[in-house]
Amino acid sequence: MDSRFVHSNPFSRCNGKSENNGDGEDSSKYPYVSALCMNGGDGDKSYSANSLITRRVLSMTKPVLVKNTKEMFANLDFPESVKVADFGCSSGQNTFLVMSEIVDAINFLCQERNQKQPEIECCLNDLPSNDFNAVFKLIALFKKKVTSEGSCFISGVPGSFYSRLFPRNSLHLVHSVYSIHFLSKVPDRLEKNNMNVYITASSPLSNYIAYLNQFQRDFSTFLKVRSEEMVSNGRVILTIMGRNTIDDPLYRDCCHCWTLLSNSLRDLVLEGLLSASKVNSFKIPFYDPTKEEVKEIIREEGSFQINDLETHGFDLGHSYEDCVSQSGREGQKEAGCIRAVTESMLVAHFGDSINIDTLFSKYAHHASQHASCKIKTTVTLVVSLIRK
Repeated sequence: MDSRFVHSNPFSRCNGKSENNGDGEDSSKYPYVSALCMNGGDGDKSYSANSLITRRVLSMTKPVLVKNTKEMFANLDFPESVKVADFGCSSGQNTFLVMSEIVDAINFLCQERNQKQPEIECCLNDLPSNDFNAVFKLIALFKKKVTSEGSCFISGVPGSFYSRLFPRNSLHLVHSVYSIHFLSKVPDRLEKNNMNVYITASSPLSNYIAYLNQFQRDFSTFLKVRSEEMVSNGRVILTIMGRNTIDDPLYRDCCHCWTLLSNSLRDLVLEGLLSASKVNSFKIPFYDPTKEEVKEIIREEGSFQINDLETHGFDLGHSYEDCVSQSGREGQKEAGCIRAVTESMLVAHFGDSINIDTLFSKYAHHASQHASCKIKTTVTLVVSLIRK
């Protein structure tokens, strides 16, 4: 193993500063990060139409969500009102899947214990650029679906979940799926990385350290502000795109979603459709932590104790039930998913110089070429926490 990857405690290096002293680029050069939001509406290119993977992840994590919801409600002695927040709610049908499960779990428990059903306040958070109008149009459908005899109230809460959004001691249950891995900003002073939008095996080690530092700061901030907003013994359930623990912290497999995006952008450069400098200045504000990194940050921040921590396999390309026998279809579906997540940032950065349709046609081709890739480092981490 390369000696540069040997460090027994990577968090000893996370002192809030990048160790890179080279001629990197400051995060002020990444204004497109403020445009981060999923594609709105319900058209073919919307997140709503390209979020089957999230629906399947929600189904996979349902046992943890239901168990923690019931435990929270019983341990708090069946309060008359419950306040629930979903951070990074996005828009589309998935938005209310979690809330439906939470409301149903509470109401079923009340029936089992012969308790009065509480009033439940469901707070949906995302950045102000999120398509909240599309969310609110689904409220009537949500209220028809839940098995509730009590009252259920819905509200939208725009703002960054890396800041305080609720009054102190007001939240009982917090949920977030596939959101916490997005950073508040691109790390400062990244070294040049050969037109790669994220970490690759060829990246400087300092870039990995910078991304880890930024994730540590952001995740610690998320935990701190949530701890101020939550009641004692409240619960947090987080689902995060992470990676398996391996010796090489730079390793990302050939079919990693950001590797495929880098390859697709590079194709456009080679064809004279984009400038290399413009691609070099585009970086994804994202970090895929290991289970150990998540555990260490929770322990260091200190406001929560871990109740569950699970690792599940993740295979974006094979997560679509209509793709099994259609080799090219897998790549198209994966391209649609990544487009729904990244299009807003790509357009904000590249402007009219990029043809989004062409880019994701390239992406679909690359994804289909790696459809049988068996070396997967990407996993889904599911963690539930109890507020101390």
